[in-house]
Amino acid sequence: MIPSWSEMFAVYGRIGCLSFGGPAAQIALMHKVLVDEHKWLSEQDYLRGLSFCMLLPGPEAMQLATYAGWRQRGIAGGLLSGGLFVLPGALVIFALAFAYGAVQQAAWVQALFVGVKAAVVAIVIEAILRVARRALQRRSHWIIAGLAFVALFALQLPFPLVIGLAALWGYATTTQGGAALPVRAPLRLDRTLAILAVGGALWAAPMLLVWALGQAFLFELGLFFSKLAVVTFGGAYAVLAYMTQTVVQGFGWLTTGQMMDALGLAETTPGPLILVTQFVGVVAGGAQGGWPLALAGGLIVLWVTFVPCFIWIFAFAPLIAWLEGRARLTGALAAITAAVVGVIANLSVWFAAHVLFGQVGEWSLGPLHLLAPDPASLNPVALALTLFAAWALLVRHWGLIRVLALCAAGALVVGQAAALL
Repeated sequence: MIPSWSEMFAVYGRIGCLSFGGPAAQIALMHKVLVDEHKWLSEQDYLRGLSFCMLLPGPEAMQLATYAGWRQRGIAGGLLSGGLFVLPGALVIFALAFAYGAVQQAAWVQALFVGVKAAVVAIVIEAILRVARRALQRRSHWIIAGLAFVALFALQLPFPLVIGLAALWGYATTTQGGAALPVRAPLRLDRTLAILAVGGALWAAPMLLVWALGQAFLFELGLFFSKLAVVTFGGAYAVLAYMTQTVVQGFGWLTTGQMMDALGLAETTPGPLILVTQFVGVVAGGAQGGWPLALAGGLIVLWVTFVPCFIWIFAFAPLIAWLEGRARLTGALAAITAAVVGVIANLSVWFAAHVLFGQVGEWSLGPLHLLAPDPASLNPVALALTLFAAWALLVRHWGLIRVLALCAAGALVVGQAAALL
């Protein structure tokens, strides 16, 4: 059954507004809504799409949303679903970036976000349990997931290396086993090249415009984030350190304090974490030339960051169906899916540590690099709300909106009470 446009608008709009907590929580939310609730994607289609998106540069959750819409209504459906996934967060980031000076110290805003992030920790735990139960069908898959977690969490190996090794293992250990599976969809090279050509022209258009107008700052801003868009394998977390160093030390667009505030705001707003780039564009543009340049900076960064995501999906998503007819390649994708469980687990632990503790250091011994939260910095409110959210979601099976609202309200009440004492 193909959903109507109004149904897609409502569902993907809801996903976009509730997509707090980074890729792990967003992937979990889409699974809950698209697979469990509406059954618009089968479990296998969802997992294949997720594995494929993990191979692409850019925010994997946003690309997964685009893929889901593309599966239902082609390119127009992908534009709708991907656009709605980004739009709510982009509007919030614009508002916060323009009101940055007033919002950053607001105690009630900080308290509200504590509740939201606590609920997200529980959502992520639910995601790990659900995805692992469905994706890890063999003992080897459990081993791959565990090794992927250790490689990322303890050894800090590059994300592409971890995924590549999983793919090689899955390919090498899968046998053809009889007749080839039927290929569900043929590859069309002419279609792929046309999408790449049109998409590339659209991607470059704003850059050519600001260059023609002599806007050197906007051109430099767009060029840097265009480059960043094609190397962000593994999502925003993989490039945050490089981006921070370049923006602060290389270009001097933001101070270190401003960059940390940008990361914090992006973590606690809906949409992909890579929206931090939009915040950088707005704040840097404002420092260069007031609100008009701030608006232009935010818009051009949004464009060069997210247009490539649509291009990759529309051009290469047909490969997913083509791969289903190749047993060894299907085995490689299954291994990647298993590794993705480890990736999500790594992101989940990182996020939980930073929600529950105010100070998170690092303990190192040779090749090992482990998170080392300061026990004295434990936030009891965040811990209590996380436990409540886990009970509500995993035991009582309450709805996501209800749990988010209760946790946010609880944190706000506690924060206001503490301010009065």
